[in-house]
Amino acid sequence: MTASERPTADGQRPTAKDQRRIPMPLIVIGGHSRSVGKTSVVAGLIAALPEYNWTALKITQYGHGVCSADGESCHCATDDHSWAISEERDRSGKSDTSRFLAAGAVRAWWVRTEQGRLAEAMPTLRRKLAESAHVILESNSILKFVRPDLYLTVLDPATEDFKKSAQEFLDQADAVILHEGKIQATAWRDVSLKPVAGRPLFRISPPQYVTPQIVEFVRESLSKT
Repeated sequence: MTASERPTADGQRPTAKDQRRIPMPLIVIGGHSRSVGKTSVVAGLIAALPEYNWTALKITQYGHGVCSADGESCHCATDDHSWAISEERDRSGKSDTSRFLAAGAVRAWWVRTEQGRLAEAMPTLRRKLAESAHVILESNSILKFVRPDLYLTVLDPATEDFKKSAQEFLDQADAVILHEGKIQATAWRDVSLKPVAGRPLFRISPPQYVTPQIVEFVRESLSKT
């Protein structure tokens, strides 16, 4: 019998929702495309809230023909290369996960998987999460497997691409971080923002990706966990 199949204290088997719970406070930062500032938001929150002793993670999913072990072109197609997790040690800020450490994270991890194979990395990833006090994680797809305490999505009207994973989980966003600029009706084709209507909206003007209002919203949300 696996851990997920074991009965709970009241004799009932865990539900799918129970299995998605993470025992420590978890913030997920997502966004509708690449280069919209997700990493900058994560780093900004780490720097603004150092008292939480963050463990920070970034999840990257590669397309076909790219090896998850090192991110290089690969045609090996072996299970050994379907996913990899490595701890960041460099504090120079030259890579995304290095920026997390430079901002003040206690530990930082880079999770790499083939497209659609994140589930295979989840048992190891859950162990990493369980060892941490507070976790901040950059990803959309992780929401298929965990239920965070807070999910913030970053939207930039100047970037037309809107990833399927971002659309899928848009209704789960607790708040929206929006780049300044008017949203044009044709900017995001076939994408409705109705799922986040009425959610807290925080406008940003890069290079400032995290405002005092965002920091206070996150701090207050974590105080309720």
